[in-house]
Amino acid sequence: MKGRSAAQSGTGSRRLGWLRMALVASVGGVNAQGEAPREQRPRVREIGLVIGVLPPGPLNAITDVDGVQVGHRTLVEGESVRTGVTAIVPHGGNLFQRKVPAAVVVGNGFGKLVGVTQVQELGVIETPILLTNTLSTFAAADAVVGYVLGLPGNEQVRSVNPVVGETNDGCLNDIRASRSPPFSPCGAS
Repeated sequence: MKGRSAAQSGTGSRRLGWLRMALVASVGGVNAQGEAPREQRPRVREIGLVIGVLPPGPLNAITDVDGVQVGHRTLVEGESVRTGVTAIVPHGGNLFQRKVPAAVVVGNGFGKLVGVTQVQELGVIETPILLTNTLSTFAAADAVVGYVLGLPGNEQVRSVNPVVGETNDGCLNDIRASRSPPFSPCGAS
């Protein structure tokens, strides 16, 4: 995992701010500022691997899709905590009120994916998608439910299906310490 940017952002608040998160498992080899040295590696298309049938956008990134926002928060504490959370928000409005079509494809069937059943059954998501470490999926789900319930217009909502996936960062992080990054997509205070 060394060599990827470990973008740290946010104001130190217990909230994520306006989705300043990048990729969760990119925290290895950090310096005193919590940044990893950038290693020059080819992008997947540069080695001839093409995914899908459509041409890439100008940045070859998910954020090339109009309205999609991605952010990251990295948590580095002492010598043993190296974790983070990534949020993907399909549009800037109230996702619960304006749900987004979605599907799930399982790659290896070994990870935790909170909310998968409802996405499979209904074909929509109603919250930002969060990615975090294995043992923080449930804390992230609880936080995103609180965020969605607190949005204007959701005062009568009685059920929310959060979507939270995981990666095991136990090789970088003292995962059993249960240090979850502060969760709150979209800058809720």
